[in-house]
Amino acid sequence: MNKTAINNPVSTLREAIKLSQSSETQTQQQAHQLFEALHDQLDADNPELVEMICILWREVVSARRSASFWQELCQVEKHLSERISENHMQLKQNYQRLIQKE
Repeated sequence: MNKTAINNPVSTLREAIKLSQSSETQTQQQAHQLFEALHDQLDADNPELVEMICILWREVVSARRSASFWQELCQVEKHLSERISENHMQLKQNYQRLIQKE
């Protein structure tokens, strides 16, 4: 992985960001490893640049986690709405049957 960082830091950062989008722990670990390789390679060249990139990396990871949380919450909400709708339709049908029997 270090070789990738040395050859093209921009593509390495892009790949790390792409891998960070996954919810799988192993893929996220790969993203962090790629970023660490990039960090180590750039640290000798320009420590201030590396510090800025580290700040941005933490923000990207945080934003990804937040987005993942909200997506999961939206899915739960969607399923709950669907179940409520199904229950409502069932109650309506039951009510109509009850009224017809009387």
